Amino acid sequence: MSCSVAIPSSPVFSPSRRPLSCKAASASPESVSVSVSSPAPSTAGSPLRPFGLLRAQIRDEASPSPKTSSAAPSGSVLKRRRPAPLMVPVDGAAAASAAAAAVAAVESDPSNEVEEEGDEFAAYCRRGRGRRRVEMEDRHVAKLALGGDPQVALFAVFDGHGGKNAAEFAAQNMPKFMAEEVRKVDAGHSDEIEGAVKKCYLKTDDEFLKREESGGACCVTALIQKGGLTVSNTGDCRAVLSRAGTAEALTSDHRASRDDERERIENLGGFVVNNRGTWRVQGSLAVSRGIGDAHLKQWVVADPDTRTLLVDPQCEFLVLASDGLWDKVDNQEAIDIARPLCIGNDKASSMAACRRLVETAGSRGSTDDISVLIIQLHKFSGSS
Repeated sequence: MSCSVAIPSSPVFSPSRRPLSCKAASASPESVSVSVSSPAPSTAGSPLRPFGLLRAQIRDEASPSPKTSSAAPSGSVLKRRRPAPLMVPVDGAAAASAAAAAVAAVESDPSNEVEEEGDEFAAYCRRGRGRRRVEMEDRHVAKLALGGDPQVALFAVFDGHGGKNAAEFAAQNMPKFMAEEVRKVDAGHSDEIEGAVKKCYLKTDDEFLKREESGGACCVTALIQKGGLTVSNTGDCRAVLSRAGTAEALTSDHRASRDDERERIENLGGFVVNNRGTWRVQGSLAVSRGIGDAHLKQWVVADPDTRTLLVDPQCEFLVLASDGLWDKVDNQEAIDIARPLCIGNDKASSMAACRRLVETAGSRGSTDDISVLIIQLHKFSGSS
């Protein structure tokens, strides 16, 4: 682009002077050159002297450095250069110290560990160490004199998934529902007791679903009354009895990998698939029964499996625990670890047994929440 301006009447510019010219490089809009031609030298007092000395050139700051050619090829466009990265030095010791402080703050959080004990039991729960574990999802219950009846006791472990909501609701409400149902039946009839327990599980599930909250929970319960023991579960929380030192599993894990559970789910129109090495209901949940899980309720039912037996002198203690333990410690090993601390020792040793089991699972790489509840059955033997 070229333009010329001549102002005949101007006292500065006369027709005899060269016109003001301004040119823009057609190939690059980012480079503009403006110049004013200087006339022949004039006298010191000439008003043209300042303009005659003026010569300015405006270029984009991103023009090539002196090492490169100052003349861009015809038709090329000058490009802006990315500035060199700014390197901020990091104090390695300070970073390590900050990380250690963050870990210490998490581990010192009192909500990471929960313990409770009495003459007849001890419970210890520890939050998982996994990166996604933002809160403890396990809960437990230890209710002596359930519903005000000194002959009835309820113990339970709840393992939440998808949050703590279902486990917390069950821990807060199942004892009340259990007391209501048990009060209606004859403790001497095991089938009636088992029916009452089932109603309790289903009511807990139904009431939680009414809240329209997310998540679910596996659970295992032990109801003791008049010398009888009724153990029930949904999901993969487990109850293992020490019968004179021999482990006896009183429950079976409800997992999608079980043939009978898979068949039940498929008969209801669902499916079970192997997702990253784990069989899952609808490709989502590894357990096939539990409280909650509204989006899978058609297949993940709350119906418990229940077993009733008489507490005799050979029934030493009962271990209720979440899968955080059982995924790393097998049934007999759990009894072997706990027995020396439980038999012939006081309640503090029962707590030590719970801690030892949790520590063993943790040392083997468990990142899940781990809850262990040990019941001294010999203190309930033959009670009437």
